[in-house]
Amino acid sequence: MNEKIEEILYKVEKPSRYIGGEINSYKKEIMENTIRFGFAFPDIYEVGMSHLGMHIIYNLLNQIDDVYCERIFSPWIDLEEILRKENVPLFTLETQSPIDQMDFIGFTLQYELSYSNILNILDLGNIPLKSSDRNSSHPIIIAGGPCAYNPEPLAEIIDVFVLGESEEVLMEIMDVYRNVKTEDLSRQEFLEKISEIQGVYIPSFYEVEYNDDNTIKNFKPKQDRYPIKIKKRIIKELDDIFYPEKVIVPYTDVVHDRAMIEIFRGCTRGCRFCQAGMIYRPIRERKSEKALELADKLLKSTGYEEISISSLSTSDYSQLNELVRSLIDNYLSKKIGVSVPSLRLDSFSIKLIEEIQKVRKTGLTFAPEAGTQRLRDVINKGITEKDLTEATANAFELGWNSVKLYFMIGLPTETYKDLDGIADLGYKVVDIYYDTPKEKRGKGLNVTISTSSFVPKPFTPFQWEPQDTTETLVEKQNYLKDKLRHRNIIYNYHDSKTSFLEAVFARGDRKLSDVLIKAWEMGCKFDGWQEHFRYETWIKAFDECGIDPSFYANRKRKYDEILPWDHIDIGVTKKYLINENEKSKEGKLTQDCRSQCTGCGINSGFIGGVC
Repeated sequence: MNEKIEEILYKVEKPSRYIGGEINSYKKEIMENTIRFGFAFPDIYEVGMSHLGMHIIYNLLNQIDDVYCERIFSPWIDLEEILRKENVPLFTLETQSPIDQMDFIGFTLQYELSYSNILNILDLGNIPLKSSDRNSSHPIIIAGGPCAYNPEPLAEIIDVFVLGESEEVLMEIMDVYRNVKTEDLSRQEFLEKISEIQGVYIPSFYEVEYNDDNTIKNFKPKQDRYPIKIKKRIIKELDDIFYPEKVIVPYTDVVHDRAMIEIFRGCTRGCRFCQAGMIYRPIRERKSEKALELADKLLKSTGYEEISISSLSTSDYSQLNELVRSLIDNYLSKKIGVSVPSLRLDSFSIKLIEEIQKVRKTGLTFAPEAGTQRLRDVINKGITEKDLTEATANAFELGWNSVKLYFMIGLPTETYKDLDGIADLGYKVVDIYYDTPKEKRGKGLNVTISTSSFVPKPFTPFQWEPQDTTETLVEKQNYLKDKLRHRNIIYNYHDSKTSFLEAVFARGDRKLSDVLIKAWEMGCKFDGWQEHFRYETWIKAFDECGIDPSFYANRKRKYDEILPWDHIDIGVTKKYLINENEKSKEGKLTQDCRSQCTGCGINSGFIGGVC
């Protein structure tokens, strides 16, 4: 097998994606009692190796003596073609074993348009696509990540979903499986046992009834012993949970070539479009001393020349200035840069930016999200135009000449006046640059304005709202394209058809499993890659399955409708989400819950007391 793979890899564009053996990767002896876990990222190596969650789980599981976690990635088109032609199964990087030799294959669900790649990986590994077609000879297929909070579109495919933060859950699942191997229990008996673990959802243990209009009539467990509501898992103390002191250093360039330190989880801002801000509550911080300790160990074990501070809203970290200054002081002489993404305009610290640019100057990225104050209030963004103009003016005076601005189009209540606001902000940034004294500003202004299309996501106040049709989104993109014709401005936008499919699967039910399989059979894969996205094929798959995709993407829901994810409990109550949706219609802001509890519910059902 290994000789065959070596022969194949001479024929592909980037063999470094598949050879394994990188610095800090694990090589373990496989014993009779070894539990083999394949961590599968349903995209190519360069994308998967930039995902912090993969590094955490990979190292966590490999800390256990009798568990061997190996990596699996989607092979690029060239390798897949050879694997199929030569009848060679997809293999793991660590041992080049066929993936069906794993006890578990765990997928991380980061993006709805990666779902077809899950099927492709399973098929390349000779594993049945549907859970109901697998037996004890096949690996148990697990999935987690943000998209798992609506697991239903994959309900016929995935055996087990892990909801919430998985560090503790996976350890508990390994403990149960260890006993299963010893006692020689069946696959079904194993699933029965782990269904009792908080955060575990097994779709085959539940059944769905539908109304004549295709909305959900009833969702219930098949037996009383299965929980009616599946509660997510949270890690209460970040400083007490495992975090890797070394990570794999790839042989080839990847999307994020740097060491990453997670400084906190959760977000207190309450943007009404943002799923992450709701599902990752409550906020929990890592102490700056611990973050500095981890940074030092990671840099020594990897040799990286840049360290990135990771969180949903970095500038909300209570010890940010202290942490960044310490990192600069510690590593300035070694020319190690510090990257601070996710800065908010309203807390843009000029002194902080001055510290960061001592080592390396990068472009600045801001996300106003909407072009007018009215619409920013609708989405509860909580920043003003003054925040943007002051931040960019300060940046230009420090010598910056590259600014990226991110917006969304198609937000609830949006009008063309709001689109005009996007263009107006772009031109104001240009004016601010030219108003900055020449001796202070950098040469050659570059303003990049990017718009993504609003996708209504589960567990957000906008989960009931419709998405604009693809035709409407294209009209808005063309409108902005005409408005933003300027030598210093670049306008980028997301394809409206991929956003449409994302919305379909974001709010879909388990009927979509058959559509997904049908589309994959017709050749769909790498749907997140524009050159491989086959919209017409997807529409044909929906037609053949008798399903209207606009039912999921473009339809406004009623508050009393049973949603496909209503059996999942994230701690934030539906009452709170409804209240936030109603406030959005009046443009009423909800304060940051660091200043006062907003009553979302997370502190009553999950942690008790104050967040």
